[in-house]
Amino acid sequence: MISIISGKVISNNGPEVVIMTTGGVGYKILVNASRSDRWPTGGEAQILTYLVVREDAMELFGFGSEAERQLFLKLLSVSGIGPKSALHVLSLGEVDEINAGIARGDVEFLTRVSGIGKKTAERIVVELKSKMVDINDVLGGGKGKVGEVIEGLISLGYSAIDARNAVQGLPDLPSEQLIREALKRLSK
Repeated sequence: MISIISGKVISNNGPEVVIMTTGGVGYKILVNASRSDRWPTGGEAQILTYLVVREDAMELFGFGSEAERQLFLKLLSVSGIGPKSALHVLSLGEVDEINAGIARGDVEFLTRVSGIGKKTAERIVVELKSKMVDINDVLGGGKGKVGEVIEGLISLGYSAIDARNAVQGLPDLPSEQLIREALKRLSK
């Protein structure tokens, strides 16, 4: 298994990054296109990888963190999800956001990915929901008002991390006022 590739980035064309190792071997690695800017052309890079071997090809898939690779592997365990679809799911956002979306059963969130329809998204939720941490644990928001406010901010389109940061340190206020204060912080 090829687990990590280190070397100089020769090219970066969105979903494909080519790295030349010090041994003179170039590897084409398929990465999340929305995050491929992590590896600029000409720079040194280290990419965590997962090798997929098929009858007609061997493909390397690359990740910026171990959490991304682990989520990718969980997605591969879902019936009907191949490596390219799993990689596309990673384009939805941060790993915590995707985990939270699956944990709360957000089928609509998952169908934003090209190639993932409603039935496939439902299958992802059914097969992985129990493997995901509860949204309140993921966000650190706890139960109650703060957790509801964080979920509300996420539904408005803010990332889970931004939502959590916006409510941290706010005084104990009614939910409506907490949302207003958090929105003020987010607008700065």
